[in-house]
Amino acid sequence: MNIQEFKDIFHNGMWKQNTGVVQLLGMCPILAVSSSVVNGVSLGLATAVVMALSGAAIAPIRNIVPNEARIPVFILIIAVLVTVIQFGMNAYMYSLYVVLGIFIPLIVTNCIVLARIEAFASKNPALQSALDGLAMGLGLTAVLAVLGGIREIFGHGTLLSGIDLVFGDAAKFMVITVVPNYHGFLLAILPPGAFITLGMLIAGKNWLNLRAEQKLKGSSATITPVDGGCAPAMH
Repeated sequence: MNIQEFKDIFHNGMWKQNTGVVQLLGMCPILAVSSSVVNGVSLGLATAVVMALSGAAIAPIRNIVPNEARIPVFILIIAVLVTVIQFGMNAYMYSLYVVLGIFIPLIVTNCIVLARIEAFASKNPALQSALDGLAMGLGLTAVLAVLGGIREIFGHGTLLSGIDLVFGDAAKFMVITVVPNYHGFLLAILPPGAFITLGMLIAGKNWLNLRAEQKLKGSSATITPVDGGCAPAMH
């Protein structure tokens, strides 16, 4: 695998086919867990790890698994990996594990994971599949981080609230109070706030894509000289 292929995989996962704002997959965890940066990033990273490992595990056996048993085998492998992640968080990050709750085991049925396994890992080598899964997972994590940050600021006036759930009580100093003496905005932390904020992120990405396309077309437009003569004068 060359450098260009590596860049293409990560550009595809992080931006071009971002699961959160382009493919719009896995809306349930995206909308439910993104009430804060810590919750969103934690679930996003857990999903990224599962996607990378499942891609690396499924790609080598893609040619020997019967087509009729493909989906059950894929789900079984994903379930084993999610169980390992779940037990690890239960053992070392119990408070965060309790907060995320059912959304950790639900990674097994998350359409983001299964859809990418079916679309990419079942057709490509192990290294590319692992990198693709990681890129897609990190793209999801980025969306959850931005979505959680916006909702947390407007909802509570803070950033990184709950960081002690990951790193212990010693990390409480890392919580940033963006708006002192803030009484909160309930809509931001409720499901409607998640829908509105995600819609704004999707609109923002579409606007950036459109602007980039227009800029590219503008830079590629040139004056073509007439055969046997000079270029037309510009007034």
